[in-house]
Amino acid sequence: MPRGLQFIPGLALAIPMLAAQFRSSNPFWARVERYAAAIVLPLATCIELTLLALVIRDMASSHPGLSGLTLLTTSMAVWTNNILVFSLAYWLIDRGGPTGRVRGFTGRADFSFSRGDPSDNVPADWHPIFVDYLSLAFNTAAAFSPTDVIPLTPRAKMLMTVQSIISLITVVAVGARAINILGSS
Repeated sequence: MPRGLQFIPGLALAIPMLAAQFRSSNPFWARVERYAAAIVLPLATCIELTLLALVIRDMASSHPGLSGLTLLTTSMAVWTNNILVFSLAYWLIDRGGPTGRVRGFTGRADFSFSRGDPSDNVPADWHPIFVDYLSLAFNTAAAFSPTDVIPLTPRAKMLMTVQSIISLITVVAVGARAINILGSS
């Protein structure tokens, strides 16, 4: 896979996301952001899976140029990319996306976020922000399950399942092999 290819989807999504953020009064950019995400996030996941498959293939064939450090950095990059891609996906689908949450989305939520005890003084109009979805994606990648956020819809459950599978393969297969190689060097 050519160097830098994994960054192209991120750049392709960053432009409409920035435009939607800075031109929030213009619904055109919100639509462009949604369409770009519908194309870019699955593409980024496919690139991630392809990279993971190539690394596993090279591990299985005892590729001579595959060092422990290369495996470790590759597994860290795939795992980090996994968190970023899925946090964006969760953020964009839940409650009508960022625009829907700001405008008071009334449909079915994809995730249920815990708000704590009433004495915690959580505002009545609280809604999740990107960092909440980033935390959800990190916890799903690290624990292979939700922690304090409950998936409510089939698409949310399937997204979390795919993210956990990618993370599990990355950590168990690639990360463990990298540590084994580094430990025996």
